[in-house]
Amino acid sequence: MKASFRHENMNEIRYLTDSAVVVRLLLSLLLGGILGFERGLKNRPAGLRTYILVCMGSCIVMMTNQYVYQVYNTGDPVRMSAQVISGIGFLGAGTIIVTRRNQIKGLTTAAGLWASACVGLAIGIGLYEVAFFGGLSIFVVLTFLGHWDYFIRNRTRDIEAYIEIPDSLAFSTFVREARMRGISIMNVQFESDDTTTDGKLGFICTLRSVKRSEHGRIILTVRSISDGITIDEL
Repeated sequence: MKASFRHENMNEIRYLTDSAVVVRLLLSLLLGGILGFERGLKNRPAGLRTYILVCMGSCIVMMTNQYVYQVYNTGDPVRMSAQVISGIGFLGAGTIIVTRRNQIKGLTTAAGLWASACVGLAIGIGLYEVAFFGGLSIFVVLTFLGHWDYFIRNRTRDIEAYIEIPDSLAFSTFVREARMRGISIMNVQFESDDTTTDGKLGFICTLRSVKRSEHGRIILTVRSISDGITIDEL
């Protein structure tokens, strides 16, 4: 009897009512705000308002779809949500930037927007447990796993870097000296005008260290080849 009563109560809170609409909108505002606040603190392209709008908008779409299904007893209850999943990709693509030096920025923000939309859809259909724990998990990933991600990346053998060498240093000599120090120069892409404004030769390349070490040490090793070498990790 108790199990049956509990089941009826659960169905009641998942059914689209006036109170359910208010609860779902407030919950989408809260979870979207939490995710957006974290991104805003890191000065990312999409911040507090963007995340809230994405989460609430997805929630509204899902409730509208549920309303049509309940009131008119027709249609697919998840059809509109499928359009949100694919459509949010256009918004996410706007946050991804490829710089002149082939740096890709904004991927995490784009993924966060997509995940925020998914949280909004879960709230909109009344799947509160998945929305809450899913939103909490996304927040943990965005907030705390960034340090772990940096720790792993900083200890890889390969580094994507932009290097400028003085015109007094031949490129072949630079490559040979780097190899003598246990670093291979790979995937070289020279600047379109071949030289920078101050006469240095600029290029993008992959530095591969024979031994695994922190990227800072590898960069210092490359700089030690000759005076006037500048290097930026991409």
